[in-house]
Amino acid sequence: MNGKYFYFAITAILGVLTSLFFFLPSVLCSIIYFYLLYRYKRYTKLQLVLLTCLFLLFFITGKHTIINNKTNLPDSLTTFYLEYTENTKLDGDLLQVRAIDLKNKERLLIRYKIKSEEEKDTLKGTNFYGRVCYVKGVLTDPSIAKNPNAFNYRKYLASKKVYYVLEIENNPLNQCAEVKSTPLTLIKEVRFTGIHYLEKHFPPEIASLSAALIFGDRSMFDPEVLLNYQKTGIVHLLAISGLHVSLLIGMVFYLGIRIGLTRQFMTNFLLIILPIYAILTGASPSVIRAVLTLFLILSIIKWNKQIKLSPIDAISLTLMIYVFFSPLIILDAGFQLSFSVSYAIILSLRILPRYQQIITAMIAISIIAQLAALPILLYHFFEISFISIAANLLYIPLFSFLFLPGLYILFLIQIVFGDSPSILIALFMKIITLANGIIDYLADLSFAQLVTGRPNLMIFTIYVVIIFFIFLLWEAGFQQRRKQKAIYLAIALVTFQTVFNWANPFGEVTMIDVGQGDSILIHYPFGKGTYLIDTGGTIQFEEEEWKKAAKPYEVGRDVVVPYLKGKGITKIDKLILTHGDTDHIGGTLAVLKDIKVKQILMPSVAEPSKSEINIIQEANKRQIQVVKVAEGSQWKNGKSLFYVLSPEKNYQGERNSGSIAIIANIGGLNWFFGGDLDQEGEEKIIEKYPNLHIDVLKAGHHGSKTSTSEKFINKIKPSIALISVGERNRYGHPHNEVLEQLSNTTIYRTDNQGAITYRFYKDSGTFSAYLHKIKQ
Repeated sequence: MNGKYFYFAITAILGVLTSLFFFLPSVLCSIIYFYLLYRYKRYTKLQLVLLTCLFLLFFITGKHTIINNKTNLPDSLTTFYLEYTENTKLDGDLLQVRAIDLKNKERLLIRYKIKSEEEKDTLKGTNFYGRVCYVKGVLTDPSIAKNPNAFNYRKYLASKKVYYVLEIENNPLNQCAEVKSTPLTLIKEVRFTGIHYLEKHFPPEIASLSAALIFGDRSMFDPEVLLNYQKTGIVHLLAISGLHVSLLIGMVFYLGIRIGLTRQFMTNFLLIILPIYAILTGASPSVIRAVLTLFLILSIIKWNKQIKLSPIDAISLTLMIYVFFSPLIILDAGFQLSFSVSYAIILSLRILPRYQQIITAMIAISIIAQLAALPILLYHFFEISFISIAANLLYIPLFSFLFLPGLYILFLIQIVFGDSPSILIALFMKIITLANGIIDYLADLSFAQLVTGRPNLMIFTIYVVIIFFIFLLWEAGFQQRRKQKAIYLAIALVTFQTVFNWANPFGEVTMIDVGQGDSILIHYPFGKGTYLIDTGGTIQFEEEEWKKAAKPYEVGRDVVVPYLKGKGITKIDKLILTHGDTDHIGGTLAVLKDIKVKQILMPSVAEPSKSEINIIQEANKRQIQVVKVAEGSQWKNGKSLFYVLSPEKNYQGERNSGSIAIIANIGGLNWFFGGDLDQEGEEKIIEKYPNLHIDVLKAGHHGSKTSTSEKFINKIKPSIALISVGERNRYGHPHNEVLEQLSNTTIYRTDNQGAITYRFYKDSGTFSAYLHKIKQ
């Protein structure tokens, strides 16, 4: 059966995919796959029947998981008996922890707003395990994705069998009783104690890296450093992977043999310690894969030495066992990356012996890993870094041979002697600081980033096919003709989706859901123009230092930029900032940092806001042209004319009245974009332009009664109104008076329907709401 488990693993994945989604396509693929095995691998009818049974087994397992992946809790429930199951996460004044409601046997995510700095310090150092607590709270639904390609927190939690967030008012440890700890709980307590021991006894730079490499916990990392690791394509080094597990287990086995222990004893010892180690390190997909694979190999060595389990068979069996007990794990990015890279390296073992020198072998392995991960990285993160191969060459040896063993030794020295040599602390501090500085520099090399957007199923399949043929040519040997083909395929690999995006004949106007704010994308076909009207923004209130989150939510960075990158948009021709309010321009600095902007349009006002001044200064640093526009300013894009109706030049007065108001013909419709223009500004426009006719109105000031007057509506007679407004906002937007005035108009609202998109081809198009809840 050597190598056959690989084909079994593919069958298992097809069975689960068929149960979760793509039923007919997956069944068709499975039939074709079985035929290919019969035709080219000479599978017998008995083997095909076995594969069919395996397919049905995993299909039923997946279906059973889907059917039961729902809550049984009534949302009116307010009292709970909880047993906490994971380490707490504290960020500013917010505590989050997962727990099981013992009465209903259901998992919950607990959220608690901490009342004081003293309470925070107490909770931070408190072990939540080994107790049952009575709490009162309100069950709320986790947030959903409201923009295309956005992270869906509700689906993510559901894949972990968590369906509700429990918001509690009082300290989660107020009414608790201690209970006897189970072996699982004891291991988790050791993990909690170890992480906090590191935090207490080492500088933050050493503690955060040690916690990641020893316990698989990255919560102590500075968010910016973590982002830089991700941008440079080496964030996997901060996850405990197969390389880390193999190095550690190898060191333990070697030390055991060196001190005189038998191989049999060490094998038994490792079989006991491996499951414990998986829990100690957080049981991430990469850890489970590595631990389960080693466990299988050691088990066969111990109990049946006649069976020879090849690497490909070992990882295939691991995959099947993992997916059988947790079918939804195939949706996890960590799982996908861990297994795809491992498979690629194992299947490329015929290639690697050609590279005798360490450097060339490492380059080959890094390229193999990057090729295998590329489609998955683009699907989940929309971009890759060309610098990642060089970064991996530099940082894999650093982590494998210095950080991993060195930080373990430093940790053990601290435990045994109660102190660490200051010279070692100073040495690690200098190396870590230097390493982080290099990563920071590499992460800022924008030319090294390839942003393609999220590939659809067809494009994803093309990526897989191109990569498959590159591997085939590589395995056959890069002779002259094959080398040319490989170069052509490599060029196609990094350019075809960009060309596909550029050649798209459809344009779009999208009101991005940025909560209580505005941000509207206008994207023309064939890359003929991309405009962004406002960037949304998060209003930050002054808080005490202890209340501040490590990485506060920022709409530009967390919503607008990911949306643009998810579309494959890397350049904005005109960034139109209608006025100086934070909820319209607060996200601009984040956009300027990650997206190339050619020109910024701002209102011609006598007194710009502080935010506008900061944006102008940043634009000057980046050599971006800033143009002050007023009534009469205009530009054309093909047949489309963009005409500025207000404000008057060098406007003086209330900021909302000075909003840029634009009329434009896009996709066969007349559009009015007016920022927060108030009723006085609207009336001035219809007095100056009495024949103004609008098809699509962007309602002013988020549907406030200070805008969108009855007189204005009766004059322009819009067919469609777009209202950008936050869910349950404290201002009561949109106001009922405005909704009544728009009663004869089709209304689209971001609070109810998420992002609103008008997709057009030439002079016609259709509107769609991301959440498909059209209100009229």
